[in-house]
Amino acid sequence: MDIIHLLPDSVANQIAAGEVIQRPASCLKELVENSLDAGAKRIQVIVRDAGRTLLQVIDDGMGMSEMDARLAFERHATSKIRDAQDLFSLRTMGFRGEALASICAVAQVEMTTRRAEDETGTLLEIHGSDIVRQEPCSCPVGTNIKVNNLFFNVPVRRKFLKTDQTELRNLLTEFYHIVLVYPKVSFTFVHNDEILLELPVGTEKQRIEAVFGNPKRNVYTSAFVDIHTETDLVSIHGFVVKPESATRKAEQYFFVNGRYMRHPYFLKAVQTAYSGMLVNDYQPSFFIYFDINPEAIDVNIHPTKTEIKFADEQMIFQILMASVREALGKFTLSPQIDFDTKGSIDIPLPQNQPVSRPQVTVDPTYNPFHTRGAIYPDRAPKNWESLYDGLQNERPLSGLNDGMSATLNDDLLRAEDMESCPLWQYGGKYILLPSSAGLVLINQHRAHLAVLHAQFIEQLTHTQGAKQQLLFPEILNLPQEEMVLIHDLLPDLRTIGFELDQLSPDSYSIQGIPAQLANQSALPVLQHIVRQVRERGADTQQEWREQIALSLAQSAAIPYGKTLTEAEMHDLVMRLVQLPSYRRTADGKTIVSLLTDEEITKRF
Repeated sequence: MDIIHLLPDSVANQIAAGEVIQRPASCLKELVENSLDAGAKRIQVIVRDAGRTLLQVIDDGMGMSEMDARLAFERHATSKIRDAQDLFSLRTMGFRGEALASICAVAQVEMTTRRAEDETGTLLEIHGSDIVRQEPCSCPVGTNIKVNNLFFNVPVRRKFLKTDQTELRNLLTEFYHIVLVYPKVSFTFVHNDEILLELPVGTEKQRIEAVFGNPKRNVYTSAFVDIHTETDLVSIHGFVVKPESATRKAEQYFFVNGRYMRHPYFLKAVQTAYSGMLVNDYQPSFFIYFDINPEAIDVNIHPTKTEIKFADEQMIFQILMASVREALGKFTLSPQIDFDTKGSIDIPLPQNQPVSRPQVTVDPTYNPFHTRGAIYPDRAPKNWESLYDGLQNERPLSGLNDGMSATLNDDLLRAEDMESCPLWQYGGKYILLPSSAGLVLINQHRAHLAVLHAQFIEQLTHTQGAKQQLLFPEILNLPQEEMVLIHDLLPDLRTIGFELDQLSPDSYSIQGIPAQLANQSALPVLQHIVRQVRERGADTQQEWREQIALSLAQSAAIPYGKTLTEAEMHDLVMRLVQLPSYRRTADGKTIVSLLTDEEITKRF
């Protein structure tokens, strides 16, 4: 009995969809790339429920005829290539002819399209690879595709989608990969009837500022320097950040021939160019564009087409590294000497006189170790062993440096002993108090930070934080990626005491702040919270609550140098010792340190 048979097209399309369409962001990528290949100059993306319910792409491209509209949804149907040789001269974004067939296999798709020369357009509706209807319609020139109920017939795939906010961030990330390389095309991104991004035609730098910065002030791109290199092999241009503006969470983008790509090897070239210029854990942001002969690259490696092979990667590595170094060198603060410039250093030489060889006198008997006892034992100091008497049994000092002395146990500070215990303040930084083991030093700023951190965690988990209204509201402006993140944080921020009203897709009005912040500015506090959550990759509510509490505590804790009354010191220490763990802050810094009696005695 024969056991091998051909799969139906609907099943084959669903299998292909598993590779090509992994989430709504994959669908957005394929549809927008098709619009670009169609010559669109204006593209609008409309999303509902982070793409689960609706993902719509409207363009003003060339449109399709009635026959082309029908063929476009067949597997391996494409207008980009005709034979295998065309794969080596690709200039279009797509070429496989799998995307539309994969999308309609796992969604309910409706498309209207019309060419400029046609009086009427075509409406095509497909549900799960089955054509529901195809008929003439009235529509503008271009193509309008609606993808409804993605994965409606693949419930397992739909079940494993992340939260709406996470999927929306994925959509925006994929959107950025496209809009950053096509500044001559205008884009609009709408989510749940709210315009999140409206990007007019402009330059590459203007597009970068519109996505990540403030288009009115150009603050973001002011930290960048231009790079530009032309060679026979490759043309490289773009922008790299000045070393002093590097951050822990950097925006790093490579583009080749109008296509976003990931390339760890080229990333290493950029990092090498910054060698010795960055603080530990800081990364440079960059937007680098390659233009290269299509025959020298291979984009047909992965369905997402973000992994690209280069014929001569090592040479491009060197060119890229040199280009970045040159750009950074032009803006460095240290003076540069150009050894290639003729006449840059003018040293007069005697005329008609030969240059003589310099004479160097060498003493072959000189010994630089002549006075060292190791070479001449008779010159070593007498009884040198006595210098180390008693050190064999000496244990290292511990209390002042790391607060982890062996005698620093959980019973060192007890609440019942604090009421009558005398306290002193030293240097506006430390609270000193005696104990049975010696002298205890408490870092007052970190102690208050630990107390506030526990208080904020309690409020986020169980209670509502006290709020203080602002007399003059502050305006919080954030790039769209961080605006999406603050939507996740908003319920907890309101619980802790922030009162935020959204003014526009990229701004909030701050009407109230947590009472613990007193009269501080709320703007830097909120910016610090969002930056910390983003840089540390906090994805769960528990993780970002920890970052919110820590950021607020760092902002509200008493500053170094503040003089405390004895009553204030008693209150702070009492609240500290009631914590489950009072030795270290939530981020691991020492709060309490012990100077033992033994260590004090040795100093006298």
